[in-house]
Amino acid sequence: MAGNDRSRQRIEPSFEADRPRGGGEMRMEAEDRIGGSGRGARPAKAAKPAKAGKTRRARGGGISGFLRFVTYWCLVLGIWGGIGIAGLVIYYGARMPSASTWSIPDRPPNIKITAVDGTTIANRGSTGGEALSLENMSPYIPMAVIAIEDRRFYSHFGVDPLGLARAMLTNVTTGRMVQGGSTLTQQLAKNMFLSQERTLERKVQEVLLAFWLEQSYSKDQILAMYLNRVFFGSNAYGVEAASRRYFNKSARDVNLGEAALLAGLLKAPSRLSPARDPAAAEARAQLVLGAMREEGFITETEIKTAMSQTPTQAKSYWSGAEHYVADMVMDQLPALVGDIKEDLVVDTTIDIGLEKKAEEALTKALDADGKKLNASQAALVSIDGTGAVRALVGGRDYAESQFNRAVTAKRQPGSAFKPFVYAAALEMGISPGSIRNDAPVKIGKWTPENYDLKYRGQVTLASALANSLNTIAAQLVMEVGPAQVAKVAHRLGIESSLQANASIALGTSEVSLLELTSAYAPFMNGGYKATAHVIRRISTASGTVLYENTYDNPPRVLSEAVVINMNAMLMRVITEGTGKKARLDGWQVAGKSGTTQSFRDALFVGYTSNLTTGVWFGNDDGKSMKKVTGGGLPAIAWHDFMTAAHEGLSPAPLFGSGQPAEEIPPSTIEPAEELPSTIGDIISNADPETNGNFPDLPAEGVGGEATASTPRRLPGDLEEGVPMEFPEDSTDAALNQDLVPPAEVGGNAVVSTQNQRRTLLDVLMGQ
Repeated sequence: MAGNDRSRQRIEPSFEADRPRGGGEMRMEAEDRIGGSGRGARPAKAAKPAKAGKTRRARGGGISGFLRFVTYWCLVLGIWGGIGIAGLVIYYGARMPSASTWSIPDRPPNIKITAVDGTTIANRGSTGGEALSLENMSPYIPMAVIAIEDRRFYSHFGVDPLGLARAMLTNVTTGRMVQGGSTLTQQLAKNMFLSQERTLERKVQEVLLAFWLEQSYSKDQILAMYLNRVFFGSNAYGVEAASRRYFNKSARDVNLGEAALLAGLLKAPSRLSPARDPAAAEARAQLVLGAMREEGFITETEIKTAMSQTPTQAKSYWSGAEHYVADMVMDQLPALVGDIKEDLVVDTTIDIGLEKKAEEALTKALDADGKKLNASQAALVSIDGTGAVRALVGGRDYAESQFNRAVTAKRQPGSAFKPFVYAAALEMGISPGSIRNDAPVKIGKWTPENYDLKYRGQVTLASALANSLNTIAAQLVMEVGPAQVAKVAHRLGIESSLQANASIALGTSEVSLLELTSAYAPFMNGGYKATAHVIRRISTASGTVLYENTYDNPPRVLSEAVVINMNAMLMRVITEGTGKKARLDGWQVAGKSGTTQSFRDALFVGYTSNLTTGVWFGNDDGKSMKKVTGGGLPAIAWHDFMTAAHEGLSPAPLFGSGQPAEEIPPSTIEPAEELPSTIGDIISNADPETNGNFPDLPAEGVGGEATASTPRRLPGDLEEGVPMEFPEDSTDAALNQDLVPPAEVGGNAVVSTQNQRRTLLDVLMGQ
């Protein structure tokens, strides 16, 4: 028992130690006592559970510790990364100009060219289109661009982190650059301020500029600036230029399908251009429509309507004859207003309706007979009595060739130049009823002949002009003097240099169709100069007028008497001469046809009391056409255009109509200076090789009607003396086999003089 009591006494403290007595010292004493006993196995075993708990806590602390470790270092690296990025931003930002100096660069100036009714003919300049506000453009355009380029445009602050992350993920998963993370604001910043190089510096600067744009401008302003400056391919910058380039309409009128196509171009403007790859452009447009539907911008019904529309087919270049006019305007602008530094509006004299009719008339003629007659090109100019150009077509198709054959090209006018010869003769006192002898004429080494190789003997000047007799025109030049003929032509409107020699009678000096047509206008308007002009007014976009033409008070260049007689003679060209195919129902028409060597060029210039119009047919390479004369294809096209141009108008007579042609006194308008006073002077002017050395006149009389026994086709105009009709199915071999293609003017032609009576000029030349 004693032993047991002692055992209990030793154990009891251990129980006391286990009680919650709150004292740390008490617990320590109990533990010391237990630890100090000789039998500490059981307490040691009791301590094992505590060691197991510590192991579990250690394991739990390891996972959380690892997470704490990763989090800590992520924060550390993030902080240092942020510091590094901030440093780069500060560094690259410091390389930029001060933000206080930042401003939106001026948009390259646009030149808006309009017709007389305000219709836009074209936009020219670096952008090629005027700037439009969001309210003025089709609402489908901004919706389409936002849907495919920047869906969170109205919610981000210039940079879209979600869009950037999505683009990075897509590029990583695909292994190539598929998407870009730039917002519309960033793209605008890049286009306006930065280069296209892909560097870290440029990207940082782009972000900074995007922040600045977002702080300085509203979202609508940013979107409008973007849409008016972004590149859409085919040299079109801005939605207006792109719309007119691809659809030939304003961005105001773009429909849903067209807006989707424009938005689709932004990814790759050149590759996706409908002018280059219509199928690729249409496929991309379908993706844009899908994106618009996902964003809720359009309904399924609108999608079906847009998809059912015919895909847009765009030509590889601007199309339409009006672009010849636009080029003409741009060529003249620098001389009128100097350097162009702001948007301009150029009001022209062009009637867009007449412009379309002119293009249709030439296209119709070329499509019908061009290939058969080997005529590949044509041009047309139509002006009113003031010289205002109402229609101008510089070639068959502007998209294929931008060369302006109505303005830039210079060619021989052939017999279309003869009215200036006759006008000069009338001013010298010769009348339309004056008689001349239609017979062989030899001037120096040049012997002109009539188109049909026939001679009519005694004829009036009016009859000679109506039938385009070359011999009479040559005689008149020698009577009046080549220099005086050139002077009259210049006074009426010919600006090109003219060679004052005998062959000027047959139009051997080259002129443009525009100046030739304008030189006919004084016959139509009563004798006043009609300076050809296409620009009516130039003003800024705000309405400030910079230039306005001053052609409202033209000088008189022909007397009324000369005009009346010229109109009477040129009307006979239409009624009984070479221009019969140019007749217009109900209208008095006057004009003249012209054909040059080897049928290279064919022209018809004619007028009513309303318009003066010139038409040319030929080939750019100078190749001969197949017997095309001025009274043929050009007269037909002239008739078609003028019929359409006069539709709905009340016919009015030509100036002086009804008054008979009569003798008139010499004109007092700019009389000839130093006119040749003798026949020797006249001929020496025509042929400088004679140097004025002529044989004495023979005692016997000279003159009379002359004939040619075996005439050979000689140099001269090909204008028909009497209209010659050829069957449409005739071949070259069957057409006038007796006619030899003419040689060049002044060529070494041989003339048979056997049994040929000498003329006055032959005698004077010692023949």
